[in-house]
Amino acid sequence: METTDGMRQRQMRQPRLAEMVSDDLREEILAGRIGQGENLPRQEDLMARFNVSGPSVREALRILETEGLVTVRRGNVGGGTVHLPTSARVAYTLALVLEAERAPLADLGLAVLQLEPMCAALCAEREDRADTVVPELREVLAEQRQLTADAPAFNRTARRFHEVLVAGCGSATLALVVGGLEHVWSAHEEEWIRDASAAGDEPAQEAFDAGLRDHEKLVAAIAAGDAARASRIAAKHLDATQRYTGREDAARRVRSRLVR
Repeated sequence: METTDGMRQRQMRQPRLAEMVSDDLREEILAGRIGQGENLPRQEDLMARFNVSGPSVREALRILETEGLVTVRRGNVGGGTVHLPTSARVAYTLALVLEAERAPLADLGLAVLQLEPMCAALCAEREDRADTVVPELREVLAEQRQLTADAPAFNRTARRFHEVLVAGCGSATLALVVGGLEHVWSAHEEEWIRDASAAGDEPAQEAFDAGLRDHEKLVAAIAAGDAARASRIAAKHLDATQRYTGREDAARRVRSRLVR
């Protein structure tokens, strides 16, 4: 016979109803059965479906809202709109943790410097590169050539070049992790460019030209399937760019508010 203490212990180990509901809904969202921008069923329908009370459904929706998977609609009917996970949300979480750790911006820059050349090499190793990542990179390059006189716009397009490079590496895991770090770095670099432009201290034209040449060489190496050369060019370019934008300024730290 089960003792009272034993029964209480077993009950406390059981998942709460709200967690069971949120687990089921999360699985549907991540499996694609409820798509981006679609609405969850009304609160009363969820109550009937899971045979739970209103408070349990509302708590389940709050769990999913905290995870960034839904935006909850308030009111009697309730419910929520679905948002699929994105690398931008990963980037913001990374920035929060790095800020809490008081991580220097140099630390972030060096991580990108170590990891992004790996993505460049993987792009060059893709058998389908001529039909996938190379055309996308060339498209961004063409846009960059038109923007060398506009520092903020040129930098935004240059950062997009790096984002396309990382996203096209062929590894979903690397694209997510390195893409998140890249997104955080890009936000800080954009702030540096804005501040420099506002102060009348815009980067010299030579810096834009050098960056553009590096990107052109990198695309050529990827198109030729030369992974080692692509990695070397990416590393050299990133090091020069980060030094120019103040990676080694010891006072600069990661700030999550720039990543929102």
